[in-house]
Amino acid sequence: MPGGVAGALPAAAPEAAEPMAAIWADFVRLVPPAMTHWQHPRFMAYFPANAAPASMLAEQLANAMAAQCMLWQTSPAATEMETVMVGWLRDALGLPPHFAGTIHDSATTATLAAVVTMRERALGHAGNREGLAGGPRLRLYATAETHSSVEKAARVAGIGQANLVRVATDATLAMDPVALAAAIAGDRAAGDRPAGVILCAGGTSVGAFDRVGAAAAVARAEGLPVHVDAAWAGAAMICPEFRPLWEGVAGVDSIVVDPHKWLGAQFDCAVQFLADPAPQIRALGLRPAYLATVGAGAVTDYNEWTIPLGRRFRALKLWFVLRAYGLEGLRQRIRNHVAWTGELARTLARLPGVEIVTAPALALFTFALAAGDGATEALLARINDDGRVYLTPTRHRGRAAIRVAVGQFDCTRDDVMMAATVVAELLGRTD
Repeated sequence: MPGGVAGALPAAAPEAAEPMAAIWADFVRLVPPAMTHWQHPRFMAYFPANAAPASMLAEQLANAMAAQCMLWQTSPAATEMETVMVGWLRDALGLPPHFAGTIHDSATTATLAAVVTMRERALGHAGNREGLAGGPRLRLYATAETHSSVEKAARVAGIGQANLVRVATDATLAMDPVALAAAIAGDRAAGDRPAGVILCAGGTSVGAFDRVGAAAAVARAEGLPVHVDAAWAGAAMICPEFRPLWEGVAGVDSIVVDPHKWLGAQFDCAVQFLADPAPQIRALGLRPAYLATVGAGAVTDYNEWTIPLGRRFRALKLWFVLRAYGLEGLRQRIRNHVAWTGELARTLARLPGVEIVTAPALALFTFALAAGDGATEALLARINDDGRVYLTPTRHRGRAAIRVAVGQFDCTRDDVMMAATVVAELLGRTD
């Protein structure tokens, strides 16, 4: 219950040191029982936030070194390994070699960095210097299937949530390029200034994919940069057979993929690929005298590519994971998850009264009860009270649905199919 852990903690910090044995005992007593265990193999809620054993080891080594990796000179190995790991992942995803990139904490930060860069490009890089007051009204374009981080980026960048234009979608939930072109033309006619387009490759709610190439072509014709949020689904592009889902991505300006979701590198590890880093460095970089690297020649300081100055050694866990499991091992995991998800959806569809609301998009689908929203919501509560699997809700076209996202690093087919067993048993019971 809310407040349970807080109520078990003292109201004030201790004045004297306490023995580590007592601290450890309190941890065991208080913390694990009150945590949601994301690494459980039957965690099928939200998106996976995996922590492969190799990643955990790398993270402990990074914690032990406790470096602040803001500059090359404060962490040469971290900086140079980040460059190489971004290249490894870029090639594994089938992206062209002109993409460089950096590792952020999360896709939210990567999207904010992209949106701030869009803002500065639209303003001729005057916004950082002069502020936004009195300037033109900037407009961003995305569909309703994009993550809430896009709305947050519009807020934090000073563009305003009301200036995030929700472009119409087609029957597949992809952005309608004709509607995008019309929205941009309408804003220009009204005296507003379009700043950029944010596309979705694997939406959080139901896994929607924009047709990246078609939408990006409209943006290019209008002179607008494009950012693609592929935080979850981008990992699947290490499998060549899934790459048609983001066809045209080679022509965009910015892409975010989270290895901490589906590739086993534990949170936080979000890679942003940039076709040309220069505009983002110009928008976000600052180099006061006390951060200058003297006598080392040209070096990369990744703090200039992102929002925070302080940076963790995130590349180390990516290095360990890619080596410990290999690309083929990671591909097999993703292929298994996709196959098991399809099998689970087909099994649930055969249960009386169960309807698939959105078909599997990679390893994500939604279902509901034909009896209506109340019955669906009650079933979800019973599923999670049962405790054998963990699922979460969403809404699709006004309808309540239960969301299934497969992807825990070491889950098995039996773990995934347990969801069907639980649903079948609960629907067959009247208690």
